[in-house]
Amino acid sequence: MAQPLVKKDDDRDDEEYSPFLGIEKGAVLQEARVFNDPQLDSRRCSQVITKLLYLLNQGETFTKVEATEVFFSVTKLFQSRDIGLRRMVYLIIKELSPSADEVIIVTSSLMKDMNSKTDMYRANAIRVLCRITDGTLLTQIERYLKQAIVDKNPVVASAALVSGIHLLQTNPEIVKRWSNEVQEAVQSRAALVQFHALALLHQIRQNDRLAVSKLVTSLTKGTVRSPLAQCLLIRYTSQVIRESAGNAQMGDRPFYDYLEGCLRHKAEMVIFEAARAITELHGVTTRELTPAITVLQLFLSSSKPVLRFAAVRTLNKVAMTHPMAVTNCNIDMESLISDQNRSIATLAITTLLKTGNESSVDRLMKQITNFMSDIADEFKIVVVEAIRSLCLKFPLKYRALMNFLSNILREEGGFEYKKAIVDSIVILIRDIPDAKESGLLHLCEFIEDCEFTYLSTQILHFLGIEGPKTSDPSKYIRYIYNRVHLENATVRASAVSTLAKFGALVDSLKPRVFILLRRCLFDSDDEVRDRATLYLNTLGGDGSVVETDSDVKDFLFGSLDVPLVNLETSLKNYEASEEPFDINSVPKEIKSQPLAEKKAQSKKPTGLGAPPSAPVSTVDAYEKLLSSIPEFSNFGKLFKSSAPVELTEPETEYAVNVVKHIFDSHVVFQYNCTNTIPEQLLENVIVAVDASEAEEFSEVASKPLASLPYDTPGQTFLAFERPEGVPAVGKFSNTLRFIVKEVDPTTGEAEEDGVEDEYQLEDLEVVPADYILKVPVFNFRNAWESMGPDFERIDEYGLGQRESLTEAVNTVINLLGLQPCEGTEVLASNSRSHTCLLSGVYIGNVKVLVRLSFGIDSSREVAMKLAVRSEDEAVSDAIHEIVGSG
Repeated sequence: MAQPLVKKDDDRDDEEYSPFLGIEKGAVLQEARVFNDPQLDSRRCSQVITKLLYLLNQGETFTKVEATEVFFSVTKLFQSRDIGLRRMVYLIIKELSPSADEVIIVTSSLMKDMNSKTDMYRANAIRVLCRITDGTLLTQIERYLKQAIVDKNPVVASAALVSGIHLLQTNPEIVKRWSNEVQEAVQSRAALVQFHALALLHQIRQNDRLAVSKLVTSLTKGTVRSPLAQCLLIRYTSQVIRESAGNAQMGDRPFYDYLEGCLRHKAEMVIFEAARAITELHGVTTRELTPAITVLQLFLSSSKPVLRFAAVRTLNKVAMTHPMAVTNCNIDMESLISDQNRSIATLAITTLLKTGNESSVDRLMKQITNFMSDIADEFKIVVVEAIRSLCLKFPLKYRALMNFLSNILREEGGFEYKKAIVDSIVILIRDIPDAKESGLLHLCEFIEDCEFTYLSTQILHFLGIEGPKTSDPSKYIRYIYNRVHLENATVRASAVSTLAKFGALVDSLKPRVFILLRRCLFDSDDEVRDRATLYLNTLGGDGSVVETDSDVKDFLFGSLDVPLVNLETSLKNYEASEEPFDINSVPKEIKSQPLAEKKAQSKKPTGLGAPPSAPVSTVDAYEKLLSSIPEFSNFGKLFKSSAPVELTEPETEYAVNVVKHIFDSHVVFQYNCTNTIPEQLLENVIVAVDASEAEEFSEVASKPLASLPYDTPGQTFLAFERPEGVPAVGKFSNTLRFIVKEVDPTTGEAEEDGVEDEYQLEDLEVVPADYILKVPVFNFRNAWESMGPDFERIDEYGLGQRESLTEAVNTVINLLGLQPCEGTEVLASNSRSHTCLLSGVYIGNVKVLVRLSFGIDSSREVAMKLAVRSEDEAVSDAIHEIVGSG
């Protein structure tokens, strides 16, 4: 029930009171009985419908019986002549979405309203009918909808067009028949009709690139008057430009003149849309940008906050790729730093940080300090990232920028904000050697009063890596040991590990560190005690000043070269016995479920981000399957199994994919077959392979599939021998051969006689990447340094013209088949240079690390520097050969 009105207290004047406060479904359903009164009270009925709509929009669920009762009660309101009530009736019918057998009750009333002389009835009746109707009824009212599209009343025409946009999702074949009427509506003088007609016409033609191009060509000649429709047309024009970019020559961009002409339109929304479209053109030149930057600069001084915000946000994006083009706007943007709208001020300051020169840094930092406390964390993160980029751009200014980051690190803020600051300091420490000591001290001071366990442990880990390499490592010991006394168990355990790193890497500190570690033996947490015990025993419990053995350092602090998820699985499967657990038996490849689709991995930020999580491993599944087949049991240990490669198109008679299993001197092809025809049974199924283009392979064994019933997956295998230790490559032609028997659909039994048949499959290739395991390294820098330069090979390559740097990076990653590390496979949009880190294991269990440096020039030519380190000189050369021949 609605709450009675109460007198507001003086100190609560600012609070908002909802007219729906406290209403309940049961009470409202009782009130809905007024719909059945002989004398309808229109005002009362409208109020009850309003309450019902409120309940529905708040997520209240009505049972089938309740919804049906309300629906039938509402249909009685069609007898009322009150226009306001009729509009509410339309709304409630749309929200209730009656079932097919109930729709027929209101269909006649709605069709009557659709042909009414009252335009408001017609427009709303069209919307409701199209919302609740099905395909059969739609064909009956199609004639009326076509007429409504070209109706003189813009409200009716818009209602029909919007309904068409919704119906295109469910009944596209019917809506596509309205093209002529929609084409006529595009020429309408009513702004909203033209806007909706253009949107519908584009959706009808969107899958036909040529038709969309013709539509844009015809409309850019000046027939569009509506500003809203003009904005849509600009977006469609941008789409056509993007799709034709591959064919167009530089400087001969289609439709650019139209976009430039829109910059002189009288409507501000059209001007902005055109300016944004020009700035987002692929490979846009400074000359093309200039007119767009000029109008955006005018918007910066507009009295309308929305225009200032739109302009500065667009210029902020442009500054990432063309900072020099935006420098003319710097004076206007400096005035926006004091803008009342903090969002505008934040974007202005971050844009200035991207476009400013070295001399303006100090002035900008003072201005930033004044308003940092007034903006939300999400905007603070944007500022922090801009400062990080500025520091990398002007490394000599690291002191001022590092001090600013350390000051805001001490202020209040959420986890994501603090993490962004810490990540920035870490990146500056790694990239600017002079900033290391001051940056580490700032991080040490932060963990003295850090409320986030994750950040404390990550900083301690980072401190253990970088601290021992500084000129005076002893000054960090106090900060680390304080964590052992003042923090929770997780941070204490991390602090113990960091102390041990200092003891292992700095021999002069070993006695002092051992005293501190012995005190940790009495900690209340077993993890802390266990770590202290391990480090004391492994590093030498007497604590004498002696050099720590390199094998001990590698064991305790080296990178783990097996995925944790695989290690966990192997430990679970290990049965306690006299034979110790062998870590070399742990599979090194991360595999997804066989035949399952690969899920896209989430993109992780750099800095102190945690290593990416691996999919659930079923690495033993293939090995168990293959070892159970006598023909393959003597092939030795399985090195790698590929992801399934599809050999048939979707929805064909037979679905076949293949998994490549790589052994030391053999390759086994596992063909996974599915019969999708219910009336057929396949027997003696085998894949015949022509290996004439794979000269180094010779067929040695096969295992046919005896029977393949409908919709029951089965496998057939084929094994090839290849030279041991040689990454042989080749192309294989595949033909599926079988005996097909007809199946009686009534009894499900197959005929005795069958017919031999065959089905051509796609070709299959064995490529160099098949001989490389994706094995992640969670601290690439340490792994790279520990590998050493003995077998390092460096060379430079030209990759030719590419659409973008992202395409070039992905191409090389796929060619090599190595695991990207530390999120370096992710590029910022429109990057001009990038470094990618890869790791893996080459066949023969040889570890490989790769550092790729990319650069792209204005003509989209990509150059790449490839540095490879491995445990074998021949393997380093082989990686270069793969790139050279790829």
